[in-house]
Amino acid sequence: MALYPDFLPVLPEIVLALSAMALLMVGVFGGARSAGLVTALSLVAVIFVIALLVLSPHYGTTFGGAFVVDPFARFMKVVALIGSGLALAMSTRPAKRDKWGSFEYPVLVLISTLGMLMMISAADLISLYVGLELQSLALYVIASIDRDNVKSTEAGLKYFVLGALSSGMLLYGSSLAYGFTGHTDFAGIAAAISGHEFSLGLTFAIVFILAGLAFKISAVPFHMWTPDVYEGAPTAVTAFFAGAPKVAAMALIVRVVSGPFATAVHDWQQILVFIALASMVLGAFAAIGQNNIKRLMAYSSIGHMGYALVGLSAGSAAGVSGVVLYMAVYLIMTVGVFACILSMRRGGQSVEKITDLAGLSKTNPLMAFLLAMLMFSLAGIPPLAGFFAKLYVFLAAVQAGLFVVAVIGLVSSVVGAFYYLRIVKLMYFDDPAGEAFEPMSWELKLVLGVSGVFVLVFVGFGDSLVTAAGVAAKTFF
Repeated sequence: MALYPDFLPVLPEIVLALSAMALLMVGVFGGARSAGLVTALSLVAVIFVIALLVLSPHYGTTFGGAFVVDPFARFMKVVALIGSGLALAMSTRPAKRDKWGSFEYPVLVLISTLGMLMMISAADLISLYVGLELQSLALYVIASIDRDNVKSTEAGLKYFVLGALSSGMLLYGSSLAYGFTGHTDFAGIAAAISGHEFSLGLTFAIVFILAGLAFKISAVPFHMWTPDVYEGAPTAVTAFFAGAPKVAAMALIVRVVSGPFATAVHDWQQILVFIALASMVLGAFAAIGQNNIKRLMAYSSIGHMGYALVGLSAGSAAGVSGVVLYMAVYLIMTVGVFACILSMRRGGQSVEKITDLAGLSKTNPLMAFLLAMLMFSLAGIPPLAGFFAKLYVFLAAVQAGLFVVAVIGLVSSVVGAFYYLRIVKLMYFDDPAGEAFEPMSWELKLVLGVSGVFVLVFVGFGDSLVTAAGVAAKTFF
């Protein structure tokens, strides 16, 4: 047995951890003036880690099998890092302008991202929990980063209290899994379950583990924190919350159900089907009456997590491939929408009412067009990227015989299209609600442009992403 574990598979995480600690020291010694520098260097660190994963991947397991790097982990890590990087880029000016920015924010984003990478590669219940808590503890602080804002403080407190509850449920489920199998590593749990009758205790273990993880993706019935946190946190922070953490948590759910509990598909399939149906239906109907665009995006994200879980419910390679593709497309679409929300400013103040977008096509035609394309894509209208994302998960459900789930998903998608199309109607058919928005910063223009082009050209150039998602899914099959 080697004296030291193999550090090559965990090299990206080591680089990110060292970067976070180094930048913390830069911030401490540089003071408040160093916030911009720390943010820029944090973005450089994220880009470097992405390059490390793409150009020199090292597959294998390390730390006694508790940490695994495979094609699935590599793909999802790159997607999560892209989400973190874009959120950092979009937060630079708002943080400085609204006076909540400090050097701690980018460092906390890096630490949270480190937790996400650990979650995606977790192959043991203990490493799973360590990664999850590393991500969550940083997110609790980030949610209330605007200390002078009562709403932001309230958002952080709500997230913390409910997050602690979900962590307790996850730990209880993990202890049951260990108690009934004698293992904490995923391979050991899978071997203990295989060929044996699935006990009631393990069923409870799956229920509690999935309940704890469902909280992290805002799935019903563990969604109650999402609208308040989305609305209360600074918009740049909400943009971060809506993307990368959801990707990491969904990747963790995929790894848990496709790894240690792969042979218990009929047990966890029922749980995921219920969560998926409830999330799609609530996300579609609850968003209709929303007037705040951040709350609308909160309910939209709940619905989209339901659509992603439809693919996972199939319990097949096609289903996992659909989930992987869906999360990548969802991230890009959501970040693009939040770039628009961040640019909704009049008279030096941010505006968040949906009606504030009225007449945008007359005052800012390009922004209105790109936002309309993103809304159409979120609604799943062909031939945009969002249509193909939904197509793959629904096809996987149909192939698995989950016809009712697919039909309810399609109906929910049609209902959800109402509030997306309402925004398009406001922008193109209503008179301007006030003076034009302030000019967008170049960072927001870049993010919105990349996101808009992605959803438009996916139909012609999305094959490589679909292929990569298929390769990632084959990890488990």
